[in-house]
Amino acid sequence: MAGARRAGRSGGGEITPLRLLMVCGVLLVLVLAALRFVPGSPFGTKAAASWSEGGAAGDRPSAGAEAASRAERPTPAATSAAPSPLEIAPTDVKIDATGWWSWAMQDTRTGEIHGSSNMTRTSTTASLIKAWIGADFLRRSAEQDSTPSDARLAQVSTMIRDSNNEAAQALWQVVGESASITRLISTCGLTDSSAYKDLWSNTNLSARDITRLGACIVSGKAAGPKWTDWLLDEMRQVRGTGDFGIRKAFPAAEQKSIAIKNGWVTRDAVGQWNVNCLAIGDGWTMGVMTVYPASLGYTYGANICKSVAQQLRAAV
Repeated sequence: MAGARRAGRSGGGEITPLRLLMVCGVLLVLVLAALRFVPGSPFGTKAAASWSEGGAAGDRPSAGAEAASRAERPTPAATSAAPSPLEIAPTDVKIDATGWWSWAMQDTRTGEIHGSSNMTRTSTTASLIKAWIGADFLRRSAEQDSTPSDARLAQVSTMIRDSNNEAAQALWQVVGESASITRLISTCGLTDSSAYKDLWSNTNLSARDITRLGACIVSGKAAGPKWTDWLLDEMRQVRGTGDFGIRKAFPAAEQKSIAIKNGWVTRDAVGQWNVNCLAIGDGWTMGVMTVYPASLGYTYGANICKSVAQQLRAAV
């Protein structure tokens, strides 16, 4: 009987090492299965991770996490709008003229210069250089913290508007004569031009450098920030004999918005006219130089300047 009771306990309620091992195995399986559904558990299934990354409503990242993510994204490169077309465009200018002529234009927004194959050829400027004499005088006055007298400003005004030679000579002496042209070349980055002794009308410029002079004026470097607008306004009010050339190629309503300074002189010693034109428009400058027989008159050169501008306008 005792042997029978021991056999019963062994085959029924008694916990043996094998039974204990089996129970532990079952519990371990249940625990591991449960851990699969605990958020963040290393035992989570790939299916659960994929579902979370998919952005289900209950599992989207917090607002702070989204902001941080956006901050880490690369910023798209800014695209600048293309500049609007100018009123003029480079083209193959054709003029049947006696003597020689050259032209150049500059896009003052980009600094690009286009022109005739001989746009670097120089000639004497005559009164065109008065635009620089006025600019140099005004800028130097501001640099010296000096306000020009009304009389001096009147000289600058009549020198520009009426191309008055006496006013130009007086101001030429104030700015140091040919030293002023040395400053012009340095300040405005001219590459083809040069002074001629102490004669302002014999300053040598090229059509290319005329566009650079115009760009230098409109940028504020020539006359300085205090006087640039004033000088440009004077150049828009050129009148009388000197009001010819480039801006005459534009509609009458637009002409007064274009600043100009022209130069014209007869060189009796060589029997030639020198007629030159500078114009400053919205985003552009233009220079034209002409040399031809004196018998043809100054309007011959004036019409060459106008024809160049007409063809550049038609190319737009």
